[in-house]
Amino acid sequence: MEQIPLLLLLLYALYEGLIHAFEADHILAVTNIVSQRNKIFPALKDGVFWGLGHTSTIFLIGIIMILFKVGISDQSFSYFEAAVGLMLILVASYRLYLFLRDEQIVIHRHRHEHEGANKQPHIHVHVHGNGENLHKTSYGIGIVHGLAGSGALVVLVMTQIETVWSSLLYLLIFGIGSIVGMTLVAGVFSIPFSKKLINSKVLRASLVLLSSGLCFAYGCFVIYENLFA
Repeated sequence: MEQIPLLLLLLYALYEGLIHAFEADHILAVTNIVSQRNKIFPALKDGVFWGLGHTSTIFLIGIIMILFKVGISDQSFSYFEAAVGLMLILVASYRLYLFLRDEQIVIHRHRHEHEGANKQPHIHVHVHGNGENLHKTSYGIGIVHGLAGSGALVVLVMTQIETVWSSLLYLLIFGIGSIVGMTLVAGVFSIPFSKKLINSKVLRASLVLLSSGLCFAYGCFVIYENLFA
């Protein structure tokens, strides 16, 4: 009889992990990563590595608090949240730096000879892309992101589940859910940056600037909310 509530709780953990990945700060951070991709498959791998990093942090904090009975103050977790805000600012700033360095919009004129017409000048827009390996970066961002809300999650688990190993299993299942969720988020939000689906380089560049701007602004909001509000 005791296995049924635990099973339901673990299914709930999987659901919560999946939904957790779709929070605004997660989406903004991952979008700034996958905006450097022009294919969906590498973006999916970025999402997996992000989820692994996120799960690593939550599981580590869970081990410290559950196994070693170490209490972490709410104030400390406010600092953790602020660190996530700072990370969002850095991610957005670095993405903008890469955009200005490697993906500058270059406008120049060409002359083309079209059938049945004289040579006419045309304006062309070119965006130079960046193809760096981002999996390690995704993992590192996931590690920092795992700090956000991890304390409240662990405390909730400790109050709802009596046994240590069941608590750790809950956190692990939650992590698996977040990995699946972040893989979906990375795949979905990489679509606008896929060259096969969107041919407009101006639109793609505009999306990069928009996602970076939102990420930077949200990072400032998170810092203000946790340190100054």
